[in-house]
Amino acid sequence: MTRRGVLAGAVTVAAATAAGCSVPAPPRPVRSADPAPGRTVAQTAGRALLMQFAAHPDDDLYFMNPDTQRLLDAGVPLVSVYVTAGEHTGVNRIKGMPETPPDRAAYSSARHQGLRQAYAEALGAGRFTAWQKRIATLAGGRRAEVDTLVHGGRRVELVFLDLPMHTPRRYMALPALWEDRALELRTHLPADSPVTRADTYDHDGLTEVLAGLLAAYRPTVVHTLDPDPDIQHSAEATRKRDSEQPGYSDHGDHTAVACFTWAALLRRVADATAAGEPVPAFTTTAFRGYYNRHWPKNLPPRVLAEKAAHLVPYGGDPAWECGNPSGCGDYGVGGDRPLTNRKGWVRSTHYRWPAPGPAVAAEPGGRLAAYGVLGLRAVRWRETVPGSGRFGAPEDLGGGPLVPALGATSLPDGRTLLFGVRIAALSGRGGPNRRELVLLEQRSPGGPFLAWRGLGNPERGEDRGRRIGAPVAVTAPDGRVHLFVRNADKGISTRVRAADGRWGPWRALPAQEELQDGLTALTDATGRVHVLAAGREAVRHWVDGSPAAPLPLAGDPVAAVPSPGGVRVFYRRPAEAALRASTGAAPAFEGYGLLSAAPAQGAPAEGAPTLLGRDPHHRVQLLRESRLHTRTRGPAPVGDAVLVGGAAIGLGADARPWLWRP
Repeated sequence: MTRRGVLAGAVTVAAATAAGCSVPAPPRPVRSADPAPGRTVAQTAGRALLMQFAAHPDDDLYFMNPDTQRLLDAGVPLVSVYVTAGEHTGVNRIKGMPETPPDRAAYSSARHQGLRQAYAEALGAGRFTAWQKRIATLAGGRRAEVDTLVHGGRRVELVFLDLPMHTPRRYMALPALWEDRALELRTHLPADSPVTRADTYDHDGLTEVLAGLLAAYRPTVVHTLDPDPDIQHSAEATRKRDSEQPGYSDHGDHTAVACFTWAALLRRVADATAAGEPVPAFTTTAFRGYYNRHWPKNLPPRVLAEKAAHLVPYGGDPAWECGNPSGCGDYGVGGDRPLTNRKGWVRSTHYRWPAPGPAVAAEPGGRLAAYGVLGLRAVRWRETVPGSGRFGAPEDLGGGPLVPALGATSLPDGRTLLFGVRIAALSGRGGPNRRELVLLEQRSPGGPFLAWRGLGNPERGEDRGRRIGAPVAVTAPDGRVHLFVRNADKGISTRVRAADGRWGPWRALPAQEELQDGLTALTDATGRVHVLAAGREAVRHWVDGSPAAPLPLAGDPVAAVPSPGGVRVFYRRPAEAALRASTGAAPAFEGYGLLSAAPAQGAPAEGAPTLLGRDPHHRVQLLRESRLHTRTRGPAPVGDAVLVGGAAIGLGADARPWLWRP
């Protein structure tokens, strides 16, 4: 069946509202699948497809790259959905251009042309390569423009829904649509769109369309914006200058589109399982947005230069002859402006829930078990044969809907504990929007699990509770389990489980400064529990809950290994590729992103550790016994791999785990 036929087949018609009723119906809860385990999970058979959802043209280039580009480079097809038309004020000019009247349809068209130019170059084609344009029929009979380019065996599709950025009263349209159950928006058509008739969207209609697109394309990797941005209190003049919503560190459209996207993901899984289909096999990554402006930058020069270069064809230039009368890009983003912009959005790429994955545990007999989140549910993959590095089909452990990050630790008796963040409610329209920490405890080593258990939330109130980060846990030699999570104040909250299984209350560690997410927890040779986190001014360190001496500032989460007297920490300074160490000379290990470390067996404490991370080309690299190895084959990695002995285990773009043992 053709892609157009698949999309048309995904059409569903919303039930008509009662005529003459002036009071909106109460909000219906977002449908989500039964969290009980035991469902069949879809098999991808090696198929991979990336689908990303952006509020505006350029959100993907600013916030989701270089991850998107690396998957494209590996041959993974891309479908990129843009919810708004990006028309803003209709002014597309830079200093030196003559004044022209605002033209929203032309500005939207110019931004779409900029995207075509950027992705043509990303595929290795000429920036003015012609794209195929068509009209896709979506849920409720709505229409969207779909632009497609195939080059060198790789494929990109751009889907433009073209909702307006503002209501007629100048309110921000998407945040209003998320919260207002009576609001309807009419699409804003770009000047060059093949779609000639505007459509109407309400809250349920947009969720339905996004869920229908997910069902039609069946992605294995989904990129979203941040549904739960940090609390950020800025002076009103500063907030407006930074284009942030009141009280939070992101644009209001980013948050609203992320919430709609996650609501659609919930609905997609619920619809599939209700129809008796397997759980869709996709993994998700949510990316921070304007958060990047507030924290030390984490991309080294080589990676930054490549990321910024992809914005050059998007920004375009008024002198270019691209064939689009409305304009050849978003001129305010052209040239070197992304790099000279004081907001610095392009200089970082941050995940909303940073964590290496999948979580891995050794089962009796030596077989490895990998744990991750597929279709918003926890799953377990087991090695088919101990030591083979090949994993069988995913086993559904339920618990959803879960965010992508799982924390894990092993008890002294060999049982595994898994920790997740559950989306307990996601309603919009004045309804509840809650997150909670949850626990899955293994009944016996290598065996089945007990029922999921809620661990609450260190924050009181739904709004603050949405800001919690990725859970991290470590088991001390005395059998106690220490659970850590970043809280709404950008500090660390902890909860401790006694050796007999009873949990103590949530409490906050003594504040030192505001911290980024991506915590590191481990025990040293004497059994003391260490937790480290990168802050605004330094890497902060606690030992058994008490502050310890800080380390120099880092741009990303750090790695650590036990050493005499404490721990040895490995980190990278902001915007640097070189590795540094808290003690002794650091080995040569240039790259960026999350790090994993393990002490070299039989080596001196200050000797060469085993290190895992990304190189500047986003390839997985492993340093073992002072030899550097680079992974150049196998499925394209998604996110960060985890270090297990002398091997790396990660999740591929085909939604299956891989093991690499150099």
